[in-house]
Amino acid sequence: MNMDPDTCYRAIKSRDARFDGRFFTAVVSTGIFCRPVCPASTPKRVNCRFMPSAAAAMAAGFRPCLRCRPEAAPNSPAWKGVSSTIGRALRLIGEGALDTGTVDDLAGRLGIGERHLRRLFLDHVGASPKTVAQTRRLLFAKKMISDSALPLTEIALVSGFQSIRRFNDAFRKIYGRPPRDLRRELGARADDSRNPITLKLSYRPPYDWQSAIEFLRVRAIPGIEDVSGEGYRRSVSLGGRPGIIAVRPVPGKNHLSATFDLADLSHLQTAIEITRRLFDLDCDSTAIDAELATDPVLARLVAAKPGLRVPGAWGAFEISVRAILGQQISVSAASTFARRLVEAFGTPLAAGPEDTLRFLFPAPQALIEADIASIGLTTRRAETIRQLAAAFADGRIDLAAADSLAAAEEMLCRVPGIGPWTAQYIAMRVLGEPDAFPVGDIALLRAINELGEELTARTLAVRAEHWRPWRAYAAMHLWNADTTIRTGQKK
Repeated sequence: MNMDPDTCYRAIKSRDARFDGRFFTAVVSTGIFCRPVCPASTPKRVNCRFMPSAAAAMAAGFRPCLRCRPEAAPNSPAWKGVSSTIGRALRLIGEGALDTGTVDDLAGRLGIGERHLRRLFLDHVGASPKTVAQTRRLLFAKKMISDSALPLTEIALVSGFQSIRRFNDAFRKIYGRPPRDLRRELGARADDSRNPITLKLSYRPPYDWQSAIEFLRVRAIPGIEDVSGEGYRRSVSLGGRPGIIAVRPVPGKNHLSATFDLADLSHLQTAIEITRRLFDLDCDSTAIDAELATDPVLARLVAAKPGLRVPGAWGAFEISVRAILGQQISVSAASTFARRLVEAFGTPLAAGPEDTLRFLFPAPQALIEADIASIGLTTRRAETIRQLAAAFADGRIDLAAADSLAAAEEMLCRVPGIGPWTAQYIAMRVLGEPDAFPVGDIALLRAINELGEELTARTLAVRAEHWRPWRAYAAMHLWNADTTIRTGQKK
């Protein structure tokens, strides 16, 4: 948002949840920084400094508020410039890139120099990459101390600290007390059991849960995903070991409840980051809706479904295969082929007879030499999937290295059988590209023409220029409208 101090101060006086995560208030008189929704008394204007991120506040010497818990705020920096180098760098840091690698390694993955990366971070985030990573670790550790019963030793490890000593030192520096004292103060108790961990994943309202879950339901891969209006479950593989995640809404609250049942908790933070992207929890729906509502056709759709999100994906390879299976056929037919693929080539799980999650999605290596046509696909489409698998396996496709939407499309379209529609859809789901737009999609054309326009694929592409940089959200509105129109016609 606009970081004009007077605007920010009006926001914190209102405690409006829609500003949560967009900025943080650092209070000079107390040395503490807070979320705009903090229940504490509003500080005097003269004592307030407004920061674009928690990392920037901590880098300036402020410590997190124990009442409003900045670690629970929606992750504003990760949304800023999702298609930019900063957005990709934040995503990689969120996946633990600096837990085991260096800033130079991260810059190399992004195709830029280390000094340039540091400069970008200081300009756009207000802190260095290392500070952002350290903030991520500390805020995640604070969340785990507050929300889980994990022993402190395990919290240190799952938060990315290489030793207990470093964990304790970093915690004392920021919070002014050791972790055990904070846990005692919060009334939390440790538990050595390995039960699944349930956490709150916050978001900025509004959030259209029903549209998000319905989108995932009709595209679910049987055996991998189990989706209903009440919640979402799926099998996952992290660090080569299987797990299960389950997500459900919490009525009346601005968060989802997510349960992580993982064999290796060192990957918990990564699982949380991916789950947030899967449900598009870090976007600013209010700003997007306001922009799209300036279009007379989209205005009606936005009013009907405020807070519409673009569901992401658990894995890049999985959603890329699913997109190829969906080329030029119905969504239900694509799900049938996906089920056959998983049953033929997926990794079986030791699931009970009543459990619907029975497989892990095949790794790229498993499909390079597989007889994919045996599931009923055409020889050409089966070959496209094999070529895709080989490109993922040998690194020719690494979407994290794409420095723009156009670069991601170019990378994907090198695989025979993948065109702009498929590439844009993959970028929309995997990268969270807010401006991705599957040009030529028949459902998009059908929807906007049913709404009173007379457009072709070419003229729709021209019209969509006015929806930048939120074309992916415009596409979601049109897909929803198409479903509503077709369902109404069948009644």
